[in-house]
Amino acid sequence: MKYKDNILSVAELRPDYLGFIFYQRSKRYFEGLIPELEPGIKKTGVFVNEEMAQIFAAVRKYGLNAIQLHGDETVGYCSAIKKEFKSEIELIKAFSISDDFNFDKLNPYEEVCDYFLFDTKGKERGGNGTLFDWKLLNNYHRKKRFFLSGGIGLEETEMLEQFLNSKAGQYCYAIDLNSKFESEPGLKNTEELEEFFKQIEKHN
Repeated sequence: MKYKDNILSVAELRPDYLGFIFYQRSKRYFEGLIPELEPGIKKTGVFVNEEMAQIFAAVRKYGLNAIQLHGDETVGYCSAIKKEFKSEIELIKAFSISDDFNFDKLNPYEEVCDYFLFDTKGKERGGNGTLFDWKLLNNYHRKKRFFLSGGIGLEETEMLEQFLNSKAGQYCYAIDLNSKFESEPGLKNTEELEEFFKQIEKHN
């Protein structure tokens, strides 16, 4: 999310999370103030290999409820953030999935993250607008719940329903929606988002 009026429009749909990207190289880089949101919507800051002090400052400045780490952050880095905020902040660690992804690399992160996020490996650090093969998650043999991300749009609702009812999808906690619902980077199409929500509710 990037623009105040758009933030408020999307917030009326009552998503569980709203993401704000604090990565200056991103086309969706957020500046300014986050408007007041309804209770229950978690303000999520997205960071990429950021200095820890900058993350701490952003959490306090914006009243963030969750942190998504989308870079090459180490286990020790994640542990230090959890130590700083304890249960006050949800920590989501993103991993870029490709055909040769080794899920064993997740093992040391399980104790220091609340959720994983699986995105498509691409040129950008997220927001590439492309799907990865969800069948790869058959190789995910853990109980840590995860966010599913990467090129999910209205056309994927039926496929998404099948995935969520499959063994691979049993620990899917949330669906990350981004570029497929944008008119431009950071500007979401609220009508299409509303239609997506309706389709998901109808299937479930």
